[in-house]
Amino acid sequence: MTATEESLVSKAVAGDHEALSELLQQHAPAMRRKLARAIGDAWRSSVDAEDVMQVTFLEAFLRINRFQPGGAGSFSAWLSRIAENNLRDAIKWLSRAKRPDPRRRVGAPGGEESYVGLVEMLGASMTTPSRAAARGEALGALEKMIAELPTDYERVIRLYDLEGRSASEVAELLDRSPGAVFMLRARAHDCLRELLGSASQYFTVTG
Repeated sequence: MTATEESLVSKAVAGDHEALSELLQQHAPAMRRKLARAIGDAWRSSVDAEDVMQVTFLEAFLRINRFQPGGAGSFSAWLSRIAENNLRDAIKWLSRAKRPDPRRRVGAPGGEESYVGLVEMLGASMTTPSRAAARGEALGALEKMIAELPTDYERVIRLYDLEGRSASEVAELLDRSPGAVFMLRARAHDCLRELLGSASQYFTVTG
């Protein structure tokens, strides 16, 4: 790690978004080449390298405060792991989409039950499911959590999970590749699990 990169990393971890943006721009060309090789011909029509980079960079902004510098190459390795996870999630769900009943959905789209199904799919449960008032309060808390997600995360949760639209429909509405829909969904679910875990008065996270 050069002195300049080390300084940028320190500033980025401390919350300097301009420093992080500069770091990401520096690493973008190498990541673009690496992703193009990793995607290959098999998935090129469904996964776009630029989409992987955009989701990865968004995640970098959300997670940079957790990054622990470890010398030369540590930032690049951290960023690469995020990109690899995103690409793996996209390919996993695209592969399932080729089979009958390809993905677990949250149940009938729309209404209260879709929110309940989303909670269950995230490996959580409501602490007082039998009391209507408490259930309504818990689902209101969930709605607030979804609204606080980054915009693309919120939209993919609402369109795919809650409204029950297909991945191709969501991709068209978001102007993204189908693979990006599954990347965004996986990261949105990660964020929601963390938020559910911090709202122990309403939810118990078991998975």
